[in-house]
Amino acid sequence: MKFPRTLALLAAGTAVVPAVAAHVVSSHREAPAITETPKVDGTDFYMFRSYEAGREGFVTLVADYIPLQDPYGGPNYFQLDPDARYEIHVDNDGDAEADVSFRFQFHNELQDIQLAIGPQGAQKQISIPLINVAPIGAGDTAGLNVRESYTLDVIRKQGKKTVTLPVLNAQTQEAEFSKPVDDIGSKSIPDYAAYAATHVYDIALPGSEVNGRVFVGQRKDPFVVNLGETFDLVNLDPLGDPAGKADDLEDANVTALVLEIPISFLVDQDPVIGGFTTASLPKTRVLSKNPTFDAPDKQKGKYLQVSRLGSPLVNEVVIGLKDKDRFNSSLPEDDAQFLDYVDYPALPALLEALFGVTAPTQFPRTDLEQAFLTGVTGLNQNGAVGEMLRLNTATDVTPAAQQNRLGVLGGDLAGFPNGRRPGDDVVDIELRVAMGVLLDPSVAPSGQLPYTDGAFLDASFFDQTFPYLLTPLPGSPQN
Repeated sequence: MKFPRTLALLAAGTAVVPAVAAHVVSSHREAPAITETPKVDGTDFYMFRSYEAGREGFVTLVADYIPLQDPYGGPNYFQLDPDARYEIHVDNDGDAEADVSFRFQFHNELQDIQLAIGPQGAQKQISIPLINVAPIGAGDTAGLNVRESYTLDVIRKQGKKTVTLPVLNAQTQEAEFSKPVDDIGSKSIPDYAAYAATHVYDIALPGSEVNGRVFVGQRKDPFVVNLGETFDLVNLDPLGDPAGKADDLEDANVTALVLEIPISFLVDQDPVIGGFTTASLPKTRVLSKNPTFDAPDKQKGKYLQVSRLGSPLVNEVVIGLKDKDRFNSSLPEDDAQFLDYVDYPALPALLEALFGVTAPTQFPRTDLEQAFLTGVTGLNQNGAVGEMLRLNTATDVTPAAQQNRLGVLGGDLAGFPNGRRPGDDVVDIELRVAMGVLLDPSVAPSGQLPYTDGAFLDASFFDQTFPYLLTPLPGSPQN
């Protein structure tokens, strides 16, 4: 597909390219069915060349799950589902199908800590009702009543077959990794940052001479958005101060699955890769008459995909309500069924009706097709047709201090939609592209306006080292 204006802008050095179609908030509770199973609800997906000093030869992949976690969400907090499969997929040959996948499966083990209750000589051992009974530290987890762990496998496509091999702890050669408990509070875990840091592991990848890294655990929700006003018929000033509104997720946590993988392990011949995350559950679930911690219900049968996330915000306000669950269960190679939502997006028309701006009049919206379905010519196109986050691993890394929050629109070619970094303000980027910033003014008379949701975001909000996302908010502060 030719897109002359985009190429002209790139050639002119303005670094303006299309981002994904009209979206307004990240994938938190984005489809009717997924609200019933929040443990497998993907909220955000990031894929970027690592910008930690000395790690430029790696790609960091982040899949966030379980939306809108209140830090005080006890007594059970937010464990991942041991019946589910959580996966991060990479397409490296431009066919919109996963060539390398990383599969996480979790195990929650009840220690059944008991206390002696009753008068001396007539005491009974009674199981405690909490997930911890004493403070927890980096070297002392004896007080944990529920211990969470996971395995990690690599699934590689080899012709028409796939090969599944375990990822091992590079130091111990063990196949099981420990996951930190959520940030219960300062009394239970006085130094959560130090405790969580002990759960960053060097990993031995099958067939690779270079190790990667993995961390799975609770983090401060990295997404920034004026969530409440956005979904109240966009009850905000889209042309106001880009830092004039509150981040409604400022008090929320998520659970992050974070990998750092050598570029050489991910790419084939083309430096451009596509990425997305999915979660799947067994087909059949039967409620148990006498549920227990280990067997609250019975799940069996073929695994079916129930959650999917590549580029941010797609399912919320691009896909029609009737097809949101269908999108979550589909794969990129089948995305032709959703083409009308891209070529004839509804959000610009809504903004026109609500604010008096003028929606683009070019149809089909081929400016949106490139980032949504094909990648951008001259930047990260890889021949695949399907909705994925695409990253050109040959693009130079931009250090955190020099990153532009508007990504490629701001002249930073290492930013969204060339992958996605935590500090890329995808809401503002995508609002502007939806309204036609890349189109000729004759078909997008309001396209050059500086649209914003008012919730500011940039790279300074995050750490500059793996796993980049911040320590989660505690359930109770220090006294």
